[in-house]
Amino acid sequence: MKKLLVTYQIPQQGLDALRSDFDIIYPEKEMFSKEEIIERISECEVLLTVFTQPIDKEVIGAGKQLKMIANFGVGFNNIDIAFATEQGIVVTNTPNAVCEPTAEMAMGLMLDVMRRISWCDRNLRQNPDFEWGLMKNLGSGPYGKTLGIIGMGKIGKALARRAIAFGMKIIYHKRTPLSSEAEKEFNATYVSMDELLKTADVISLNCPLTDATHHLLSHPQFQLMKQGAYVINTARGPVIDEEAMVHYLKNGHLAGAGLDVFENEPTIHPELLTLDNVAMTPHTGTGTVETRIETAREAAENIIRCFNGEKNISIVNPDVWR
Repeated sequence: MKKLLVTYQIPQQGLDALRSDFDIIYPEKEMFSKEEIIERISECEVLLTVFTQPIDKEVIGAGKQLKMIANFGVGFNNIDIAFATEQGIVVTNTPNAVCEPTAEMAMGLMLDVMRRISWCDRNLRQNPDFEWGLMKNLGSGPYGKTLGIIGMGKIGKALARRAIAFGMKIIYHKRTPLSSEAEKEFNATYVSMDELLKTADVISLNCPLTDATHHLLSHPQFQLMKQGAYVINTARGPVIDEEAMVHYLKNGHLAGAGLDVFENEPTIHPELLTLDNVAMTPHTGTGTVETRIETAREAAENIIRCFNGEKNISIVNPDVWR
């Protein structure tokens, strides 16, 4: 029987379809350490890991029989993809299960920071002198505003559907524009990156972290943004230069930010913790019970299909097949 090493205590019910063909090595505690993974991986054909655990050359190289790395999550910057490909190892991710909950989180953070929901909640709980009043504690609503989506993939489209329901205008930027049919479906207009930054009232990052997107938003980009714009990030923290963002949040050029991810997780820039115009969550964009189970099932399905010789899997390094 083939051996599968699961590095983290993901929902076991999501792995049920694997049990007839795989001997599953599952951690007794929350997760296996890097050393424990290296100790166990030598006889395993599959490594099922999570997006928060680095899988580097040392780990991959210890997998002498490794044929596949199935990542639990859509992001795969935790894996040395080039080395895995060089070793002939298929790497997959789970883009479908995470789509809707991540879009929910982006919309939730947008509403929170624009309508100052968390800020009001904190003051009501902690400040006995907090003042109520008709012209006090005012936020800004999404209705009629322009949402600029950077990265119009599955998550970006799911966010667009929600934003349309709130009466927002949608503009977007991605490497390859959508078809005219898709643009009509989402009532979305393709614009250049500079045009998006200059035009959007709210900018949502929904792109992967790559060398090209590292610090995609830094001083030049923040300077292009409209006075009073909002930034939402449910992608990856290093897509934003946090030091630069803090500068523009403090000087009032940015009205606010909604952040689920951070540049140096789990460390958060100390000034972000002090700013009232920032709403934050601890990388829980996909953090629902249903999503965790479904993500495990999607990862398991990728494994089953791969070992059946099927190509309809969520592969992130298709060059391995060539």
